[in-house]
Amino acid sequence: MSYEYPLTINRILSRTLHRRSRSEIVYRENRYDWTKFHERVRRLASGLGSIGVKKGVRVGVMDFDTHRYLEAYYAVPMMGAVLHTVNIRLPPEHLAYTVDNAEDEVLLVRDDFLPGVAKMLPSLRKVKTVVTMSDSGSAPSFSFVGTNTKYYEDILSEADPAYEFDEPDENDMATLFYTSGTTGFPKGVWFTHRQVVLHSMSSLVGFTLSPREHSLQAGDVIMPVVPFFHVHCWGIPYDAGFLGSKFVLVGKYDPANILELVRTENVTFSAMVPSILNMIVNLPNVTEYKDTLARWKITVGGAALPRGLAQKAHALGIRVMSGYGLSETAPVLTLATPTETHTGMNETELLEKVLLKTGLPIPLVEIRVVDAEMKDVPRDSSTPGEIVVRAPWLTREYYKDQEKTNTLWKGGWLHTGDMAVIDEEGFVTIVDRLRDAIRSGSEWISSVLLEDYLSRHPAVSEAAVIGMKSEAWGERPLAIVSAKGAVTEQDLLTYMSSFVEQGKLAKFWLPDKFVVVNEPLPKTSTGKIDKKPLREKYRNLGAIAPGSMKS
Repeated sequence: MSYEYPLTINRILSRTLHRRSRSEIVYRENRYDWTKFHERVRRLASGLGSIGVKKGVRVGVMDFDTHRYLEAYYAVPMMGAVLHTVNIRLPPEHLAYTVDNAEDEVLLVRDDFLPGVAKMLPSLRKVKTVVTMSDSGSAPSFSFVGTNTKYYEDILSEADPAYEFDEPDENDMATLFYTSGTTGFPKGVWFTHRQVVLHSMSSLVGFTLSPREHSLQAGDVIMPVVPFFHVHCWGIPYDAGFLGSKFVLVGKYDPANILELVRTENVTFSAMVPSILNMIVNLPNVTEYKDTLARWKITVGGAALPRGLAQKAHALGIRVMSGYGLSETAPVLTLATPTETHTGMNETELLEKVLLKTGLPIPLVEIRVVDAEMKDVPRDSSTPGEIVVRAPWLTREYYKDQEKTNTLWKGGWLHTGDMAVIDEEGFVTIVDRLRDAIRSGSEWISSVLLEDYLSRHPAVSEAAVIGMKSEAWGERPLAIVSAKGAVTEQDLLTYMSSFVEQGKLAKFWLPDKFVVVNEPLPKTSTGKIDKKPLREKYRNLGAIAPGSMKS
């Protein structure tokens, strides 16, 4: 009888382990090769099994980008459990909602986040065990009343290094995480083993279709600068497992440290959002790294890559390329990969013709740009439509939300909510969004939620929150308030800050500026606030204190 080969995350490491790749995984003073990594993965799975983790159990992780997180990326799904990558940047109330909605039974928590978890625990109905983690080398002196507490390294030291995995079914849920939400609480999306494997293989093929100076290749030193909680870190932890590449982890993000790691670890490939790249290229001493930067290839996604930022990066020798995807799509859909028709173009021409566009679909992605009747728009670079997609790794549903799932998959195509044009070569370029959420860095900020809290102020008659252009973050929130009493910008900032203290809002969600007007806000024909003229009037206002970027 033939063998039905399952596409599971367990198989990703097969080739790397077979050839015994000696490339290092690096996080601070921790350095070990992929064989040692696999041993630690087996130990983690064994240790989690000893505290009750089994097939289908949800395991949440709250950490920066560390070697421990990378180990969880493999160990948890490989043992048949479900990896929940918890978004640590959500407001406390929303964060607690995601852990409870996911029904996490075990939480792996870095010491930085233990006090917050202690406050949330009474509302977390399923959590039985908290596994603490620390860079200090010793267990944090922290315990939880009524909840089992373990230390990560103790679990590994007591576990079986020869633990044998029972292979999951390729259609079992492997990963679960939550979008930061455009309205209300975040929405859960989940992916099977088969989907994760196919996404990684196709994205790797997509990268290799680019000329070497822009692509991810075997032999590259990889350092993702995408949070591990954010859409599988764009799949890069699994891509690195396929390649057996040297893999550098940055921990908590600091632009100066990131730049120094590029030099000291000989990093050649990274992925990041525009706001991080902007911080790096504007460091006062960045020109001291010019020789280092000449070998650095960066794929930029999560928001549009501004032309000025790309030009500044290229002037330093960095080669940048756009990519595109959503939480719902695992995420990679397109890469702005040059083709044979662009051979001989210089970097300036490539930026204009290719690299700043949203890109071409990677293999196995079907992408269309359609009008309201689901008819394809002309390939004329000027007629806008919505991007709809099909691929074998798209989320099947919003977790526990059939109504939103039906909207997402209307007509059998996944609706992205992004407006774009398409050119005769098939390159897609996003021009606007259907939704009103604000994309700041790589995170969505809910305009509806901010408007709801603003509307509760006694001196506020109406409120609209829009995105205004920001060189550093792509967009930042701007609140336009129609006042029915005396109120100042500082009054509104103080008022909204109170919801941060209550855990209702994240600090970085606070608007950068409040505009107070003494007239009604513009309305559509149905009586709704019309944001289009507000965007036209205020979009270029710029981020101005006192509500400067919070983190």
